[in-house]
Amino acid sequence: MNQTKAPWYFLLLLILAGESVFILPFVLSRVFRPTVLEAFNLDNVQLGICFSVYGIIALLSYLFGGPLADKYPPRKLIASALWMTALGGLVYATFPGYTVLKILYGYWGFTTIFLFWAPMIKATRIWGGSSSQGKAFGFLDGGRGLVGALFGALGVSIFSLFITDEVSEATVAESRMAFKYVILVTSGIVVFVGLMVWSFMKMDRKVEKEIVLDKITLSQIKEVLRLPSVWLLMIIILCGYVGYKITDVFSLYAQDVMLYDQVGSAQVGTFLLFIRPVIGVLIGILADRTNTTIWLVISFVVTFFGALLFATGLITDSETLLFFISILVVAAGVYAARALYFAVMERGQIPLVLTGTAVGLISLIGYTPDIFAGPAMGVLLENSPGAVGHQHVFWMLALFAFIGGIAAWYYFRLYGKQEES
Repeated sequence: MNQTKAPWYFLLLLILAGESVFILPFVLSRVFRPTVLEAFNLDNVQLGICFSVYGIIALLSYLFGGPLADKYPPRKLIASALWMTALGGLVYATFPGYTVLKILYGYWGFTTIFLFWAPMIKATRIWGGSSSQGKAFGFLDGGRGLVGALFGALGVSIFSLFITDEVSEATVAESRMAFKYVILVTSGIVVFVGLMVWSFMKMDRKVEKEIVLDKITLSQIKEVLRLPSVWLLMIIILCGYVGYKITDVFSLYAQDVMLYDQVGSAQVGTFLLFIRPVIGVLIGILADRTNTTIWLVISFVVTFFGALLFATGLITDSETLLFFISILVVAAGVYAARALYFAVMERGQIPLVLTGTAVGLISLIGYTPDIFAGPAMGVLLENSPGAVGHQHVFWMLALFAFIGGIAAWYYFRLYGKQEES
């Protein structure tokens, strides 16, 4: 791998872009889930189907967008993706009907993945060099978490500013107006981040030539598919990403089980976002100093036990401290796995120049939770309203954490020993 380290602000721009592009489709609905359901007149299943439409388009985008990242410099693809995503925010702010909302999520599936995902992963690998992959991806995910948390906090502040009465007594019209300002401010910031990426994320021409291929051949795709690390990462990322999708329900859990109001539940969602940067940075530093692959195994074990705390029904509206401790445990496991599952690509002997193609193929399976996780959670929550539905969702998390832990352990057995040699 090329040892020339890109400047620090290169990673900073990747962090800013890496979360900004997902604020409109995902972060706002994570922080403001009860508000989104009310303002768009949706139930949990319908919102889940919007995420599924996103996931189906994203699936095709991973496959075809991966090789694109090996043909063009990351800067141009990432900036274009940000601007196109922000355009969708203008449609979102009109509170379209359910059909248009599904089309919008499909559009976002294209803009955030086809043009964006593989270039971001590849650019992060380049920044990390051969010795700082844990730090690169840990800082990327932790930094993205901080950006998401700041967006969440800003959103809650704007929302509160435009609600004149008591939050619990706000009408649907008032909630919509307040949320509209949140969407428009967010879209403006995403456009600005795109301008910064276009202007400053420039690489040395020599490095750029080394990481770009004129064309991707079938033999190169077969070369990637022959690697055991690619197949194991498909399973690891699928299981880890189910965990990440399930963190979406914490703000709803706060409302349904802990009996918080809209702002209180949004603050729980924002608290969750502030955990992510701390975990990402800590796990990235730890992983580079010790063993990246074993920390991936540990992250799934922590997720599994955290899921059991919720699944067994121990957490009720009278257990506020246990509620926040349990969120902390689940978040630590989920965010650690997220920070590390691309950091182990280097150990899995995946060639740098084919990173985009490998990421595309891995993501084709790894990110299928974008299709099934939303509806699955929606069905579990709607069929068993209240605490029981949430327990079923966390049993689902426990199952995927168990499977992911086994795949991560096998990855460690195959590649972890190389780190110690």
